[in-house]
Amino acid sequence: MLQSLSSNSCVRLIQSNRSAWYFVLLALGYALYLVFGAVVFSSVELPYEDLLRQELRQVKRQFLQDHECLSEERLEEFLARALEASNYGVSVLNNASANWNWDFTSALFFASTVLSTTGYGHTAPLSDGGKAFCIVYSVIGIPFTLLFLTAVVQRIMVFSTRRPVQYVHTRWGLSKALVGMVHAILLAFITTSCFFLIPAAIFSALEENWNFLESFYFCFISLSTIGLGDYVPGEGYNQRFREIYKVGITLYLLLGLIAMLVVLETFCELQQLKHFRKMFYLKKEKPEDRVTILEHDHLSFSSVSDQASSLREDKTGEPFVESPPLAYLSPDGSINR
Repeated sequence: MLQSLSSNSCVRLIQSNRSAWYFVLLALGYALYLVFGAVVFSSVELPYEDLLRQELRQVKRQFLQDHECLSEERLEEFLARALEASNYGVSVLNNASANWNWDFTSALFFASTVLSTTGYGHTAPLSDGGKAFCIVYSVIGIPFTLLFLTAVVQRIMVFSTRRPVQYVHTRWGLSKALVGMVHAILLAFITTSCFFLIPAAIFSALEENWNFLESFYFCFISLSTIGLGDYVPGEGYNQRFREIYKVGITLYLLLGLIAMLVVLETFCELQQLKHFRKMFYLKKEKPEDRVTILEHDHLSFSSVSDQASSLREDKTGEPFVESPPLAYLSPDGSINR
């Protein structure tokens, strides 16, 4: 019995140490991935930022030369005020002055971006009351949204994933792991077509200044809830049927987010990914693991019996009456009965 307990504890200790090392490698890999992204973004974008800064300085110098009556300080004040208003979604340009950020459809679009945590940032509350309400609205609304999306995805998964995979598995006798993998890839392809490729083509046709890559970029940034806000549809000054367009975009974002969660959950249910994830997780504590194995020179059957009885009391909720120990180890190492 002692040898069995010792061998089991050694196996669990080895598995726990292996999981800890896997976790350390995972954390190190994540840190390296962050550094890799920072290096690539910096090397790619820094030259463009420098070029844009030089162009803006040149435009500013040329403007001051053409208008000598205007001082640089007054120009700086005007630009600072204009940029501050632009950060709240209010533009001084004539072309954009016709678009209101807080009519009903725009507010509905803003509410959807808040609850889905997309948050483009092109529009923000202007008043203190709006900021306070946004806090309260988000505290209640974000958990509410997670609950709603979880319930919807759980129901869709039954018809989109579990039943089809089970049907093919039982109908043709194919491996369930293989069927699940093929189904997940097919579902990902359909979702990519319906919520990325086709909408990107539509956005590139409706938005004057967007090409297909920029439209696809918007779809990905939105449905992944990154929401950088550099591309926001429906903000053009000559946008036709802007209200209907905004409502359609709101529905697209909601349905697309649900589709993305369904695909993600489908891949998470694959046996291959389950085994891979378990490499980095803590092992679930079994009830018998709570029985600590002491050093042999301090081991007594009564101590093990007492802890085992406490475990049984935890399971049943009733005290466990233990019979007297059959044997114990005396301090000198001999077994007394």
